[in-house]
Amino acid sequence: MYIGRVKGSVVSTIQHPLFNGRKLLLVARLNLDGSETTAYDICADDVDAGVGDVVIVLDEGGSARQVIGKRGTGPLRAVIVGIVDQVTLASP
Repeated sequence: MYIGRVKGSVVSTIQHPLFNGRKLLLVARLNLDGSETTAYDICADDVDAGVGDVVIVLDEGGSARQVIGKRGTGPLRAVIVGIVDQVTLASP
């Protein structure tokens, strides 16, 4: 699980049935200071996130499929499960 920022949407005219009716978003992982890393995921959206939103991503395939109600195997690896309002880091 990680915090990321939605960078854009992904459009696919031919896709696995698991993605039917689901929005796919491109999400960049964030460092603790809020800067973006070079890592990204294409995520199924379960919370109606939009471009620019800071989100919580569950990136464990089996757990991600359970979140959207699909057990078993399939090409889903990451799902957006929350929109972040605020992040507070404890002082050392």
